[in-house]
Amino acid sequence: MFDVPVSIAHALVSGLADVLEPVAGGPATALAIVLFTAAVRLALVPLAVAAARGERKRARMMPKVQALQEKYAKNPERLRRETAALYETEGITPVTGCLPMFAQIPFFMVMYRLFASATVAGHQNALLAHTLLAAPLGQNWIGVLGGGLLSPASLVFVGLFVLLGSVAVWSSRRVAVGGPMGAVARVLPFGTIVFAAFVPLAAGLYLLTSGAWTAVERAVLQRGIAAAR
Repeated sequence: MFDVPVSIAHALVSGLADVLEPVAGGPATALAIVLFTAAVRLALVPLAVAAARGERKRARMMPKVQALQEKYAKNPERLRRETAALYETEGITPVTGCLPMFAQIPFFMVMYRLFASATVAGHQNALLAHTLLAAPLGQNWIGVLGGGLLSPASLVFVGLFVLLGSVAVWSSRRVAVGGPMGAVARVLPFGTIVFAAFVPLAAGLYLLTSGAWTAVERAVLQRGIAAAR
């Protein structure tokens, strides 16, 4: 299923790394992964804008939703129907805000497969030999712990976790949604730290770049929404 996309990603990342190598040196492949991720997120900007517009509409209709909750507090089934009808009338779907996240899952899976596969298109995957400082891009944190928690390779992952944690804190503090959905949205970014320990370093770099992009993108779009009110 991912064979062709992985081959394309291999060509793109390898090509970028070759171009960057004279300037970036050893970290060229890692920088190529960052640029690859940024290109994916740039292509998904229209979905992010649509999600922000949906958030603006949801904020405007919250008084109507609250009125329905008060009116049908003792009739959950009627409340569900009326709320669904209101969302349909306003042209809003509950998944609109999640579209950017869902849309990039295939790209993340391609990056994961690219650095978890020994061969690509029948040839040895040379990208697995590339490193970021002392850590192989095709290895995960669990795999390098054999060298010790404070080994150079392990410390690269620790640095990644610190950066992911910083992005998670920033993202969590900027969640404007209340209630159970808001609570989930505040906790969800921290899951990337745990997840990054079990995937190749290259996939962790994808998570970090994408998470940082999301944080900045959300701040910019929320400012635009606030200015439009």
